[in-house]
Amino acid sequence: MSSLPFLPQEIIRVKRDGGVLTAEQLRQFVAGVCDGSISEGQIGAFNMAVFLKGMEVEERVAFTLAMRDSGVVCDWSDSGINPSTIIDKHSTGGVGDEKASLIIVPLVAACGIHMPMISARGLGHTGGEIDLLEAIDGYDVAPPLEKFMDVVRKIGCALIGPTPRLAPADAAIFKVRDVTATVESVPLITGSVMAKKLASGIRGLVMTVNFGRGAFMPSLQHAQELAGSMLGVAEGAGVPTVILLGHMEDVMGDAIGSRPQLREVAAFLAGERRESRLQEIVVRLAAEVLVLGGIASTLDEARRLVQQKLDDGSAAAKFSALVAELGGPPDLLQRIDSIFPALPVVRPVPSPHSGYVQAVDAGRVGWAMVGLGAGRRTPGQKIDHDVGLSGMVHIGDRVERGSPLCTLQARDENSFRIAADAIMGAISLGPGEVPASPVFAARMATGAAQEISL
Repeated sequence: MSSLPFLPQEIIRVKRDGGVLTAEQLRQFVAGVCDGSISEGQIGAFNMAVFLKGMEVEERVAFTLAMRDSGVVCDWSDSGINPSTIIDKHSTGGVGDEKASLIIVPLVAACGIHMPMISARGLGHTGGEIDLLEAIDGYDVAPPLEKFMDVVRKIGCALIGPTPRLAPADAAIFKVRDVTATVESVPLITGSVMAKKLASGIRGLVMTVNFGRGAFMPSLQHAQELAGSMLGVAEGAGVPTVILLGHMEDVMGDAIGSRPQLREVAAFLAGERRESRLQEIVVRLAAEVLVLGGIASTLDEARRLVQQKLDDGSAAAKFSALVAELGGPPDLLQRIDSIFPALPVVRPVPSPHSGYVQAVDAGRVGWAMVGLGAGRRTPGQKIDHDVGLSGMVHIGDRVERGSPLCTLQARDENSFRIAADAIMGAISLGPGEVPASPVFAARMATGAAQEISL
């Protein structure tokens, strides 16, 4: 008796009607995404069905493993690397959050970790690490697998995007999510993140799941749901994982946009300017990585080592080595202002009156930057790496009338005006002092019976 032909619409129908897909059905669908037999329209329909009906834990594990196995999986057994030090880091995203990875990756490598990070471009109102790296002339975000692994062996880290050999199915599904209102789907986020991480052959993972107006998860409850989903897949794959739940009401750090954030990374690594919330997230996540990788036995010990490597220039040196190894200018940190061109309109957005910053609608700020050109509205759209903002005020800051809420980098006056109006509308000022927005709400981990409040 011959088997029935594979029909992607049948898989879509099963999920549309709330059914449970088998591991084989999910493998067939992912295979069709890779060989082109499934169209973008069918991917979009599948994404929407999953968004509306969800997936059981077994489906999420099978979906993730199918995407992982859509390409090769890095094998470090003959690399000479201590396996326990192969740890990765991830964030589910937030406005201005992507720059943290560009600091943490070389930082933990300077401490003895080996971090093979496969990341992604931006989604919706948030950016992505790969957008920032593509703004560096010559940087290869999709090198051959052998080059990727060689860079990790040589300097302790590499940061790239999905390639035709590493989790290729994710790239096709990922770009359709961005424009079909399915970005927030817990199963799709879980599969996308974990497939890339498992494809890199890691032995442990530290991540942030963010919530608030600047993230995709609107509330702590939603973030806990996503974190639980991630931990369920991590348990199924045998990868020890630590997740910190992060507040994302405020913009992370001082800049948004590719090259504005790269300037912020350069200033952070040089010790010239370290915004307090960005400093906290960098040090805490790096410390968690060091403990998970066996470099330090306690978080306090790990924090001390992390701060040492930041202050003595070791992290900056690793960043420069990473950029050079993947084709970028080796002196980027030293010449960043001369390498990146200036824009026609670079001007502060003045505060309409004096007061304390009571709230920042980070989501509205993020969408304003998408409108400016720093993000995408359609799949494959090129972003403008030069536009964005810097010097952003934060919750709790005191501002005077006429002082800058931020500085915008725009192509023309009309773009500046539209973005400036959106930013002024996103920032609430009042007479009373308010505390700065917290960074973390809770910590969760594989093997833990319950979340541990911070």
